[in-house]
Formats: sequence, C-alpha cells, structure tokens
Amino acid sequence: MPRGKFTNHKGRNRRFTNPEELEEERRREEQKKKWRQQQGDDSSSEEEASGDKKISEEESGSDEESTSEDERKAKGVSNLIEIENPNRIQKKSKKLSTLNTELDGKPQLSRREREEIEKQKAQAHYQKLHAEGKTEQARADLARLAIIKQQREEAKKRREAEQKEKETAAKLKTAQTQKALGKK
Repeated sequence: MPRGKFTNHKGRNRRFTNPEELEEERRREEQKKKWRQQQGDDSSSEEEASGDKKISEEESGSDEESTSEDERKAKGVSNLIEIENPNRIQKKSKKLSTLNTELDGKPQLSRREREEIEKQKAQAHYQKLHAEGKTEQARADLARLAIIKQQREEAKKRREAEQKEKETAAKLKTAQTQKALGKK
C-alpha cells in the first residue's frame, strides 16, 4: 500500500512489444492484404494497396514515380469533394497590361477613408449653405443678429440722448451760476 493519499502508477507495469511480435504482426497484415486482393475485395483497402505500390516502386527505382503519384487515390473523402484551403495563398502571375491599368486607376480606399472623405465633403457643403444663409441654423443666427443690432441701436440712441441731456443740464447750471455771480 502507498503511504500517501495520492498514488502515481506511471512507473509500474511497463510492457514493451517484442521485435519478433511486431514482425509477425506485419506478416499477418501482408497476408490479409494479399488474400483481399485475390478475393476481389480490393475496394475496401485501396489506401493500403496504394501505399504498398509506392514502396515497391521506390525499391525498383523505375521512372514511373511521377505517373503513379497522379494515379494514386486520395485518402478519405477528398476524392469525392474538391476542397480548396482558403488560408493557402496561391501565387498568381499577373500580366503587365493589367498591372499598368491597376496603377493608373484611382487607389482603392478603405471604408473608413471613404467615410472620412464623405464626411469632409458634407461639412464643406453645409458650411457653404450656412454662409449663404440657407440653413435653419443660419436663419436663426441671422434673426438673433438682427435683434442684437436693433437693441444696440436703441441703446446708442438712449446714450446719445442722455449725453445731450447732461450737456444741456451742465450748460444750464453754468448759466445759472454765471447769472448768480452777475457776470453777464
């Protein structure tokens, strides 16, 4: 019994397969493959058979390696469904004429850049209309300015009238003091 609460079984009962057992298992697999080929049940083990063909061709050293790679069947369902990896970048050669036309055209702008340019154009258009007085805000500003101008003119007239009154009052006072002093 282990002394602690936790036990580790990693180091116990390790079993290694014998090289003879591995060799015997490989022979049995080869015999099964040969039997399947003889019985005509080759369709279920096409992948294994194509692997054996590659090994035999490499050992023989024939020049048919390139043709056998094209002829061999794909593993799984890849022979049924044609799939392209969207992450794989395929290098495409471009013609010089297409490159020149791409360079001559306007540069492609991102969505943010297009929105920023449209925003600036809209702002400039609004400023132009505002300066002409065609916007609601410009009309409100002009009405406010007219009221302020009117109030300032009235205040100016009042100040001038008060100034004239003060001057006349000052003249009257000086005239009365002169009269009182008897200078005239």
